[in-house]
Amino acid sequence: MSVRVDKFMWCVRLAKTRSVATELIKKGKVKINQDIIKPSREVKVGDVISLTKHNAEFSFKILSLLDKRVGAKLVEEFILNITPLEEIEKFKIYQESQKIYRNFGTGKPTKKDRRDLEEFLDWE
Repeated sequence: MSVRVDKFMWCVRLAKTRSVATELIKKGKVKINQDIIKPSREVKVGDVISLTKHNAEFSFKILSLLDKRVGAKLVEEFILNITPLEEIEKFKIYQESQKIYRNFGTGKPTKKDRRDLEEFLDWE
């Protein structure tokens, strides 16, 4: 059995859609055994997929192949997370630094917020 890397990433939930997986690969954010690849590259058991997210590099070892998307609980049967702890810490630091820019729940104002603001400012 042979599976394309973009399809495999989608099957084991490393990417939300197959097209997202393809884009990540084209941008050079995905490597197999530290080699830059194309989306059509086929994976095999024992390969290590490295995925760069923001400033951290996550690594996963392929335990077995599949051709259909599986539930989140079954992913552990197909890939093993071998990411070093320092990379995980780098990603956590990045996530915390992003929270400084905008507090959770504060986003685009709702229509009610806009109306209240217009009423307060007396605009017409």
